[in-house]
Amino acid sequence: MRAMLSLMTDAVLTRSRINHTENTMNARFIQLGLAATLAATFALPVFAQTAGSTQSDTARDVAQQQRIESGLKSGQLSTREAGKLVKGEAHVEKMEANAGRNGSVSAAEQSRITAAQNRESGAIYNQKHDAQVGNPASASSQRMQADVQRNVNQQTRIENGEKSGQLSTRESASLERGQARTDRATARAAANGRVGVNEQARLQAREDRQSVRIAHKKHNGVTG
Repeated sequence: MRAMLSLMTDAVLTRSRINHTENTMNARFIQLGLAATLAATFALPVFAQTAGSTQSDTARDVAQQQRIESGLKSGQLSTREAGKLVKGEAHVEKMEANAGRNGSVSAAEQSRITAAQNRESGAIYNQKHDAQVGNPASASSQRMQADVQRNVNQQTRIENGEKSGQLSTRESASLERGQARTDRATARAAANGRVGVNEQARLQAREDRQSVRIAHKKHNGVTG
């Protein structure tokens, strides 16, 4: 009888220990699940902010380039003035490329980019409203107009890729680096106030290569 009671007691204690172990494991799994959920919850706004900020930056790049183009067409900007402004755009695009190359844009980086865009916006306004004027009918101005219009088109394609999810932040940054190179080349061509036929041909070849890069990155299967 005593042996039977001892066996029954051991069985109860064993079951108690098993239940305690199972409860402890379940509690641990619940804690891990909650931790993962919280991490995902706090991470989502960061990714959303990064995607939203790059789209906003590219949209502003488009708007700034359009203002330069309209200034050339109206005669408010000379070829040399437009070249200086395009050089400023190249600086902003390089900042965007550096910020997004790791796949995300921090709040501090975004603040610096916005400040640079604001300075460029002020420069465009000042150049369009100073005493200098251009001749929109001249061959040089029309070449410059065509180059800036191509920049507008390329930036618009990048912006559309960001909005559709075809471009990741890292891919957009790589393309902005290409845009910066093209804009610097455009600025150099316009520095003397005249864009020649051969200079435009070289710019167009560079723009064609950038166009191919945009198409490739938008259709390579990598999504944002």
